[in-house]
Amino acid sequence: MLLAILVILPFVLGGAVFFIRSCPVRRGLLLTGAGAHLILSVAAVFGHPAPLFGGLLCLDALGGLFLLLTSVLFAAASVYALGYLAREDPDERRDFQEGAFFSNAPQTVFIACLFFFLGSMTVVTATHHLGLLWVGIEATTLASAPLIYFHRHHRSLEATWKYLVICSVGIALALIGNILLAASSGPGGEASLYLDDLLAHAPSMNPMWFKAAFVFLIVGYGTKMGLAPLHTWLPDAHSESPSLVSALLSGALLNCAFLGILRGHQIGVAAGLSDFCSPVFVALGLFSMAVAAAFIIGQGDFKRILAYSSVEHMGILSLAVGLGGAAAFGGMLHAAAHSVTKAMLFLLAGNILAAFHTKSSHDARGVIRALPVTGVLWVAGFLAITGSPPFGIFVSELTILKAALDAGGYVLAAAYLGLLGLIFCGMAVPVLRMAQGRPTPHIAPGPRGEDPFSVAPPLVLAGLSALLGLYPPPFFQDLLHRAAILAAGL
Repeated sequence: MLLAILVILPFVLGGAVFFIRSCPVRRGLLLTGAGAHLILSVAAVFGHPAPLFGGLLCLDALGGLFLLLTSVLFAAASVYALGYLAREDPDERRDFQEGAFFSNAPQTVFIACLFFFLGSMTVVTATHHLGLLWVGIEATTLASAPLIYFHRHHRSLEATWKYLVICSVGIALALIGNILLAASSGPGGEASLYLDDLLAHAPSMNPMWFKAAFVFLIVGYGTKMGLAPLHTWLPDAHSESPSLVSALLSGALLNCAFLGILRGHQIGVAAGLSDFCSPVFVALGLFSMAVAAAFIIGQGDFKRILAYSSVEHMGILSLAVGLGGAAAFGGMLHAAAHSVTKAMLFLLAGNILAAFHTKSSHDARGVIRALPVTGVLWVAGFLAITGSPPFGIFVSELTILKAALDAGGYVLAAAYLGLLGLIFCGMAVPVLRMAQGRPTPHIAPGPRGEDPFSVAPPLVLAGLSALLGLYPPPFFQDLLHRAAILAAGL
């Protein structure tokens, strides 16, 4: 029953939030729920629970890796939220109107939607039924839209609508892909969306039907994942969201969409159609990196820089899957390292925004002097996300490069390295400009220094990023290897 509790718990806590009168109690419930989910996730990932409901809930190494990352990031975001929500002015004057059964105050809706968002992502990672996975990804869209609109600004409203419309179109295309996938079963085979059934019937699948299904899946889920040119919702949503929401969108949500694509890739390899799937992954990967490089260079909004960086790293993940072999392990390590590093950077961006009241890298100067801990972590995060040693992304990108060279893809490797170099230079200019110099006199962290709730989570995430590069624990390396085997379709 562990998987059932893991899936149900966030939805129950999200509903309970509406009936709690006290703001501190609601924030305490958020932290408690995050801790409980993390403990249950660790138990599920390393305890190998039995499938439930005929395989409807089933956790393998691939889903387990993304579940663990989701839970870790949600716990970090919850700690950060304690300080963030305390600083906000959500206008809670009429928290419980007379005669009302539940609260609809902004913070109430925000915390409830955070739980619903967590529950939806848990469903995606903990199922082997592609129909339920599709429902979970659609639910993440509905649960996260109010989070993007939390500040009630016209720019956040525009970003929310763009997110809803574009991702809904994408998820509709993914639904067509699921239908075609079920229809591609061998002659006389009963249509099924259970992953195990599809893998068993894969050798007798109709190749043309599967190819059509795969195209719809990669376009549909690729929209939610942020692969170029399907990424157009991502810069606005990540830029206008509260920073802790941006951390979850980039570090956890994109992984869930990636998982949907990987399930289709598993079936394609089992059907003997990897020669069709791999070039698509490679092409989308390089194109995403190129688009990210073009928009990062000269970009002045530091949150949008981080958003386009996510497009780059989703491209790297796609490239790793397309290369296969050792690159698949590099891809899984990259997914983990990117999640913790990008979440750290978005949380730090929130600290900078709160102190400087601007998202312009030209105006936010002297971060290290004004916010010493945040400033040092900001520079470290830049080095980590651009693949500098000793962080995990350096190891993962080097592993992918070696796999490309071993396969004889010298032109591919050169393009890969060239794009990484462009993005490094494009990010170095604004990040180092922000770190150096003197801040304006009115910028200060406050009489007590930086809020511990705002610096502790990114500090822990920075430690995890370094750990993944220096010495990933053996149990986590084993999880990465098992996930890579599944991602490669072996």
